[in-house]
Amino acid sequence: MLKVAILDDYQNVSQQFLDLEKLSGKYEIKIFSEPFEDETEAIDKLADFEALLIMRERTPITKNLIENLTKLKFIITSGLRNKSIDLEAAKKKKIIVSGTQSNINPTPELTWTLILGLARNLKQEIDNMYQGYWQTTIGVELKGKILGLIGLGKVGSQVARIGKAFGMQVMAWSENLNLDTCKELDVLPCSKDDLISNSDFLSIHVQGGERYKDCITLKEMGKMKKTSFLINTSRGPIVNEEDLIIALSTNEIAGAGLDVYEKEPLPENNKLRFLPNALLTPHIGYVTAENYQIYYSQMIDSLEACLNGKPIRVIE
Repeated sequence: MLKVAILDDYQNVSQQFLDLEKLSGKYEIKIFSEPFEDETEAIDKLADFEALLIMRERTPITKNLIENLTKLKFIITSGLRNKSIDLEAAKKKKIIVSGTQSNINPTPELTWTLILGLARNLKQEIDNMYQGYWQTTIGVELKGKILGLIGLGKVGSQVARIGKAFGMQVMAWSENLNLDTCKELDVLPCSKDDLISNSDFLSIHVQGGERYKDCITLKEMGKMKKTSFLINTSRGPIVNEEDLIIALSTNEIAGAGLDVYEKEPLPENNKLRFLPNALLTPHIGYVTAENYQIYYSQMIDSLEACLNGKPIRVIE
């Protein structure tokens, strides 16, 4: 019987989307709902498993981890890319890495949750309502404001369309900006500096990795309007977290809406948690029932395909 580990099921919900009783005849499944303290613990706890079903970019599947998991044959991840898997190391060990499809719309929807929350000071107003206060802040309207997008791919394009529906002016920059997409969406292409200095709401929608690491530092935030807001639903390291804390603490910018962080889960003592102008969510951009149904069902489909010698959705 194949030994399968489901990793990083933080909310212990995988059982809602998988019929474990039905699968028990073929697989010996163990669910890990807590993140590992370190890689040593991960190696120890996962030593006997032949397959890992992982949620994208939660537990890093490093070269060291792969080399120490001598029984591992299959890695199945949510999504069709996962930068936290060392694919070269997996290939050398002849471990098959496979993925799943994923809905695009949840992340743009959460992006707009954060933008609207910042514009209307929802965090402060909701907190104050529970304290017995009434109308303690003044919000801003979106119509006529400038929405700046770092990245105009699938997610950024959807955010742009919604921005246009609100009557916003939309600008975009990335290192590989598609001008045809800009024209199609009536988005103004611009330089990084122009985007940063003109945006009222600056939202990030590029992939993680070294290319965009520290793309936004204190230098860039110093060029932003003091009334502007920064939104990041992409990857934490794109924004230098220490610099962001300084910028928020000194009101260099008006606020930030964040769903992603340098370290996740965000440590309890992280200073972002205590800033009144930081609107925080716990990396839930992709966490929807519809997405999880796709993830977990296709993880099993991918695993079955691997066992049948015909892998599908292979990531190389």
